[in-house]
Amino acid sequence: RSLEGHSNVIGGVAFFPDSQTLVSGSFDQQLKLWNVATGQATATLKGHSFLVFTVAVSPDGKIVASSSADKTARLWNIENGDTLHILEGHEGPIRAVAFSPDGVLLASGSLDKTIRLWNVASGEEVLVLRGHEDIIYSVAFSPDARVLVSGSGDKTIKLWDVTNGQVINTLNSHGGAVRAVAVSPDGNLLASGSADKTIKLWGLR
Repeated sequence: RSLEGHSNVIGGVAFFPDSQTLVSGSFDQQLKLWNVATGQATATLKGHSFLVFTVAVSPDGKIVASSSADKTARLWNIENGDTLHILEGHEGPIRAVAFSPDGVLLASGSLDKTIRLWNVASGEEVLVLRGHEDIIYSVAFSPDARVLVSGSGDKTIKLWDVTNGQVINTLNSHGGAVRAVAVSPDGNLLASGSADKTIKLWGLR
């Protein structure tokens, strides 16, 4: 099935926990919610002033996060399509967002070389993580929400302590920008995908 309705590049897609709804973010500055069974768009979320890079869905399926080249991330109330919070603080476009597994925090990674942690309920900034030397392309939490993993254009992966923002470890064997990171559901493995055309698996325990 082809879902059609956006007028530009699709930057990101994410399923809701019930697998019945999909959200998409586009370079047309909009987000759309889709009924998976029918392929029809059920809502259009407008607010960003520049292209949308990525989207994420909260663990309870009630909130959508989006990241944009307008240097903001947004949290959306899916029940009515309203913006809950506009997350401002990054000095460059935001390339990545991820919810913590408990839904308490949102992580955002930017071209400004920083990662910011936000309180989802209040929209307040909790921590700024500094240490990468290039764009942050991808962020992912460990299943226990205690560690954040980031992939960067500086060819490294960093593991961060979410409680204090300190770097736990830096992994640097990739030969190109690290464009994607993911942590296995059991928390034992980290996968990283790079511009060097390789995927690497790392033991976390």
